[in-house]
Amino acid sequence: MAIAPLTSAPPLGVGDAVRLIHDVLDRTEVRGPLSSSTAAAALSQVERAMARLDSVRLALVGAADRAQVAAQSGMTDTGAWLSAQTRSGAAAAAADVRLASALDDGLPTTREALASGEVSAQHASVIAMAASRLPAELSASERAAVEQALVAKAKLVDPDALRKAARRALSAAERCRAEVDAHEDGVLRSEEDRAWDRARLTLHDNRDGTTSGHFTVPNVAAAILRKTVQQLASPRRFADRAARVGATTDATQLEAFREVDWSQRYGQALVELLEHLPTDRLSGKVAATVVVTVEHDRLKHQLGAAHLDTGDDLSASQARRLACNAGILPAVLRGQSLPLDLGRADRFFTEAQRVALATRYDTCAATRCDRPYAWSELHHHDPWSRGGSTDLHLAVPLCGYHHRRIHDPRYGHRITTDSAGTKSVTYTLRT
Repeated sequence: MAIAPLTSAPPLGVGDAVRLIHDVLDRTEVRGPLSSSTAAAALSQVERAMARLDSVRLALVGAADRAQVAAQSGMTDTGAWLSAQTRSGAAAAAADVRLASALDDGLPTTREALASGEVSAQHASVIAMAASRLPAELSASERAAVEQALVAKAKLVDPDALRKAARRALSAAERCRAEVDAHEDGVLRSEEDRAWDRARLTLHDNRDGTTSGHFTVPNVAAAILRKTVQQLASPRRFADRAARVGATTDATQLEAFREVDWSQRYGQALVELLEHLPTDRLSGKVAATVVVTVEHDRLKHQLGAAHLDTGDDLSASQARRLACNAGILPAVLRGQSLPLDLGRADRFFTEAQRVALATRYDTCAATRCDRPYAWSELHHHDPWSRGGSTDLHLAVPLCGYHHRRIHDPRYGHRITTDSAGTKSVTYTLRT
């Protein structure tokens, strides 16, 4: 097997090429100080090189699978052989074999993009999975169109965002809205069924007054738990509690929260939650409220996807089930409206406005911030102190970090609004 040359020099065998790469790495050093642009450019090139190496690695895995090296070595399959060679673990090795096979069998655009370093192996894995879920009746040209659309998307977003977009990949084949919705619903239902089947809880008594455990639950259940624990552990909760009893929360107390071991604080919050579970009303609603956005027709017909304010998706039928017995607040598009423009009548944004914004935002409005919308605080685009109004179109959802930064005199900021009314915030450090 050979690697295509970068110049007119003859191709190198894999062994020679790898030795050359190791020689270059041995002579590579990171010299500082680096500017932001220099560091970003260098990191981008390193990521590209790693993707290209992943392409070579997967090509090797594919060649080894076709040559049945596992049988030659007395191993049960290529995954077991690969795990033994790389010490990567059985699950990771099996995933690599599946991806290598998928790239060999019919994903030429993905294979080329990975070989050139334009997408990562994680992106390629998402595309391969999406391709395997396409309806069997799709023609070769339709499958190619879907793959090309996903590769183009992969060059712009991270693997998690690509995974969500891939659920509606059928739209690239120019299928009707109903077909795209039905396919997305089938994908989500399949994911939900697998998640339910994989649910586990184990507890171990450490015999020192503590118990350790491990659990695996569906993302929706985890979103409810995460929001509850974070709300219980939030410094703002303690500030609000102090305000109710007439006490003050000074800078020293807030600084102490910045020094806290958050894994410990979340553990303590979980203890507080467990100790206050309403065991006499276990069939009632849970403490945390998750906002789920779903179009009216999808909810009515239980077809398609609903979207949580934590960034997760679920099927419309799952949304209906959860709305019956969990802390789910449905934001049904075309549903009954509530007053969302309050002018100067109210200083603070309301829960109704927050729910409405959940239909527009998945994350904090700060550019490239991936903290979920559910964590955000609503900032006035036009400051209230300068006569601004508490109207929906002026609300800017920001996570705590970026909300503090927007009021930090050391930083300048610019708020832009796109054609859909969604706002983005960019920051610059003042010199």
